[in-house]
Amino acid sequence: MSDHTRADAHSHARHPHTQAEAPDDFAVQIADSVESFVLAVTEVAKGDEPGSAISLLLLEVSQLLLAGGRLGAIEDVLPEDRFEPDAGPEPDGVELRERLAELLAPIDVYHEVFDPYGPPARPNAFRISDDLAGVVNELRHGLTHYREGRVSEALWWWQFSYLSNWGSTCSAVLRALQSLVAHVRLDSPIGAAVEGADTDDDGLTDEQLEQQAGDLMAAELGL
Repeated sequence: MSDHTRADAHSHARHPHTQAEAPDDFAVQIADSVESFVLAVTEVAKGDEPGSAISLLLLEVSQLLLAGGRLGAIEDVLPEDRFEPDAGPEPDGVELRERLAELLAPIDVYHEVFDPYGPPARPNAFRISDDLAGVVNELRHGLTHYREGRVSEALWWWQFSYLSNWGSTCSAVLRALQSLVAHVRLDSPIGAAVEGADTDDDGLTDEQLEQQAGDLMAAELGL
C-alpha cells in the first residue's frame, strides 16, 4: 500500500479536493484510540507519576495495538486524493523522546529480533523512548488529516503506517513492557545484555541495570 500503489488505484480518475468528510463510527473509534494514546504518552513523559509509568504504558500500547489490529483486518483504505495533501509542519518529537528516556532510564534499552520471519539474526538493541516518540509522531500525522476533515486520508495513513512501521514497533515495545512486569511478578532476575549488542553504554554494569529495573518495578507494583 505504498504511494505508488495508491497512485495506481487512482490512475483512471483524479478526485478533486472535497468538502470535509463526515467520519463513520469506525473512523471515530480509531481516531479516539489514536488521540488517547498520544495524550497518555505525553502525560506519562511529564514524569508527574513515575510510579505508574510502566503500567500506564503497558495499558496504552495494548489498546493502541487493538486499534491497529482493526485497521489491519479491513480492506485497504482508499483516500479521496491521488496524492497525500500537505499536513503542514509537525513537532519533531525530540522533547518527548528526551523526557521518556529520562523517565525510563533504568529499563529503556531492550532487545528485539527485527524480523521473526527473516534470516536468523542476533537481537538488536532498541530504546522504548525512541520507539514511543516515533509512534506518537506517526499518529499525530494522521490526526492532522482527521482534524482537517480528511477522514479517509487519516485512515489511509494510520493503516499504511501500522502495516509498515508502528504496528511492529508497538508489538516490540509491548513485549518489553510485559517482560518487565513478568520478571517482577514472577521474581525472575532480568537477564544481562546480549554479548556484543550495542546498548549505548551509560556507564552502568549489567548488575546495576538489573537492580535499578527491579527496584523501579517493585516500587510501582507495591512489592
